[in-house]
Amino acid sequence: MDFSNESRVLHRCSAQIGNLLLRSLWHLVHSIISICNFTLDIANVLESYLISSGLLGRYKSLHIAKLRYLAIVIDSEGAYQTSKIIKLLQWLEAVGVKHVCLYDTEGILKKSKDFVLENLDGAILFQDAHENNVLLDQQHMILEFVSFSDGKEAVVKAANVLFIKYSKHVVIDQNQKEKIFTESQMSEALKTVGLFFLSDQVDFRCYYQFFLLFVNLSFGTSSFLLGSGGPEPDLLLVYGPARCHLGFPAWRIKYTEIVHMGPLKSMNYGSLIKAIYKFTMVRQNYGK
Repeated sequence: MDFSNESRVLHRCSAQIGNLLLRSLWHLVHSIISICNFTLDIANVLESYLISSGLLGRYKSLHIAKLRYLAIVIDSEGAYQTSKIIKLLQWLEAVGVKHVCLYDTEGILKKSKDFVLENLDGAILFQDAHENNVLLDQQHMILEFVSFSDGKEAVVKAANVLFIKYSKHVVIDQNQKEKIFTESQMSEALKTVGLFFLSDQVDFRCYYQFFLLFVNLSFGTSSFLLGSGGPEPDLLLVYGPARCHLGFPAWRIKYTEIVHMGPLKSMNYGSLIKAIYKFTMVRQNYGK
């Protein structure tokens, strides 16, 4: 009887000691990781300060020609910080970036685009630049404002054009089980709804699969939304707490470098230059 009690006591003590050791180990690992993260944050802040001060010579020579189109994703909270956004664009203009796409989920930036344009000397909208054939203009900054819902109405119209014009040919062929649209037919449909400038810049395989699904659903609700027709960005900077593109049109970022910059309220010039510099030093093979 005494031996049995002693065994239980010994087992209980062993379990408590084991739990204590595991808990101590967990706290130790957590402390080490926290210290490492804190050290990295301090190092990044110091490096950003040195870059902003111009003390790091390698960041002074940016091969900005490699950055033909820059996209900036801003979370909904940051989209209301118009002064911060204008300052960010002024930094980009100062280093020579001329083509910028601003994206937020709710379209908040679109509502303040007139104010943004007023505070940037000579900046013009992407749509106006395309209509006036000045997309290659290197004297002014060209801005594109994009939101999650862009192009939804155009998708419906283009899918409707395809369905009405080409569905009859499918019905005649009894052996054809699914609706097939060629790239030329999709190009014609996009031109019909006013998205004519997409034909030379976007991979049609994305639209091909999309239109098949959209028409087969008989124009029901679709979770796919067509973004605006600008070119594919070379670099995408994400300002916000989440490490994702927040719904930026996925078919426009097939080869895009994505960098998370943290919240917009903590943005700084050094981090921006560092992100652009790293991009210009990357060699992209594009699948080759």
